[in-house]
Amino acid sequence: MLRWLADNYRTFLWALALAIAVWVAAVTGADPDETHAIATPVPVEVVGQGPGLVISGNVPKEVRIALRAPRSVWNLIDADPKTIRAVLDLSGLAVGEHNVNLQIQVNARPVEVISASPQSVTFGLEPLATQTLNVDLRLTGEAAIGYQVGDAVLEPLRVVVAGAQSQIQKVRRARVSVDLNGIRESLDQTLKVEVLDSAGQPISGVTVSPDSIHLTLPVSQQGGYRDVAVKVVTTGRVASGYRLTDISVFPPVVTVFATNPELVSNLPGVLETQPLDLQNAQNDISTRLALNLPVGISIVGEQTVQIEAGVSPIESSVTLAGEKVEITGLTNGLEAQVSPLTVDVIVSGPLPLLDTITRQDVHVTVDLSGLEAGIHQITPRVEVLISDVVVESILPNTIEVVITRIGAPTITPSP
Repeated sequence: MLRWLADNYRTFLWALALAIAVWVAAVTGADPDETHAIATPVPVEVVGQGPGLVISGNVPKEVRIALRAPRSVWNLIDADPKTIRAVLDLSGLAVGEHNVNLQIQVNARPVEVISASPQSVTFGLEPLATQTLNVDLRLTGEAAIGYQVGDAVLEPLRVVVAGAQSQIQKVRRARVSVDLNGIRESLDQTLKVEVLDSAGQPISGVTVSPDSIHLTLPVSQQGGYRDVAVKVVTTGRVASGYRLTDISVFPPVVTVFATNPELVSNLPGVLETQPLDLQNAQNDISTRLALNLPVGISIVGEQTVQIEAGVSPIESSVTLAGEKVEITGLTNGLEAQVSPLTVDVIVSGPLPLLDTITRQDVHVTVDLSGLEAGIHQITPRVEVLISDVVVESILPNTIEVVITRIGAPTITPSP
């Protein structure tokens, strides 16, 4: 038996190789390989970073990867993108410049990594450095006239800036900024801390703890000053058929002053304008008006206010009954009869225009161009000679037209 096996072992090996080839072909045919890039870039994970070391330079946040794998493996990858990891391993690296290949790890088999972009990363490792700074407050702009700004309170007063040693060496100050332009109320808000170099430019790549500061800034009105609302006083009525749509005033609030603070304290909180004349107004009004000021009271700044009043015609509609239907475009040798001879037209528009409309301003026509003898149903056309007046509907909206040849028997429409 052993002798027989020894004489035929080559035959067994060929049979085994053939069986494996057939099995591989069958598996490949049922689960073919596919090569393409992963749709979503893979985040770069940094591991093994030594304590007290900080990365300097631009380390990519993600990498694009192309793989070759059977379709069944692609199904697993598509179902769970975390199957693929891109790892930047810093284990054992000291201070200095380094170039490290990214490790592409795929938690599925079989798979072949075709490409990774980028494939390697160049970066530096620097000692972690910190610096403690007082926080400066930068105030820009000025409070509204008659208001004064008190002493600001910052909490906390100091922050700790941490980062690569080369970046920390550039740090000169920490700052928060507030714009006071036109301010009338006290501030109580949280502000982001800026870290600046000697040229006043922001420094990136560092962390600030805490990264925001709470600011309290009192703002108060000076004695003798007061803010009061403005009320527009009107006289007269707009023209008949028109309506007043709105009235606006700018500024809506003015600051007044008196050397005697009691005078401004006794004000009712509102000042009236000189009368705005609306008598027979038909158009929008834009004007400036003075305010009625009590004795001893003056306005700070501009002495008049801007008034905008909207005036528009009242919209309505009217029915024009019995408008005669005119025929146009009838071919020579033909005659036509329309039924009905008149229609009712409903038009809409500004009431003052509707009050002046006459029959001569409205024309109802049926265009018979190109029509031969017979009975036709035609929608009439209405032309209104007054602008801003529109046609809403025609009653009836279809007219029967009987066209005959001149001298031919009259066609009687069927009921």
